Amino acid sequence: MAVYRGMLPAKRIFLTAADAEVDVSSFQRSGRFGTGFPSGFTLIELLAVITLVGVLSAMALGMGRHAVIFSQTARAKAELAAIAAALESYKQQFGDYPRTDRPDELLQALVGKRGPTGSTVSGRLLLELAHFQTADAADPLVSTSAELVDPWKQTYAYAYRSDAGWTNPDYVLFSSGPDGNAAALLAGGTVDETAPANADNIYADR
Repeated sequence: MAVYRGMLPAKRIFLTAADAEVDVSSFQRSGRFGTGFPSGFTLIELLAVITLVGVLSAMALGMGRHAVIFSQTARAKAELAAIAAALESYKQQFGDYPRTDRPDELLQALVGKRGPTGSTVSGRLLLELAHFQTADAADPLVSTSAELVDPWKQTYAYAYRSDAGWTNPDYVLFSSGPDGNAAALLAGGTVDETAPANADNIYADR
């Protein structure tokens, strides 16, 4: 007989196919294995989860977009209020508002370079330019074509006594809003409140 030093005699172990079988029927019935964790999701459960994730993602994106538009609208209103205040200061200085419907001429008036009827003047700077954006970042103190733009990069709409048929005693000032569209003024110089294109116009006082 062979003798193994330092260890017990080896034994050969033979397993039959019957010995190696594992009864998983109880796990299949319960849906759980010995660790206590779920064995998996059904196809319907997976589809439900995917659908829920999609809905939540869409809601999050929608709320994020709404928050951005809300912030841009608030900024546009603040800028319009500042422009309106500057126009009142302009009227006190020159006796009238700038007579134009061109955004570049409006800005030249508010930086003190253009009189109500278009004459060249040397007036006070009435806007804090650092708080505004201009198209193509043009400097209105250098470029006479500089225009003020809203948060959507559209020029602010302004008009006052821009033609012989103007009967509105006040000026018109607004942002065309997120869609960038606005209807033409009515005869006499008033905004058409019923025009669909004016539905999202933004004003300083509303």
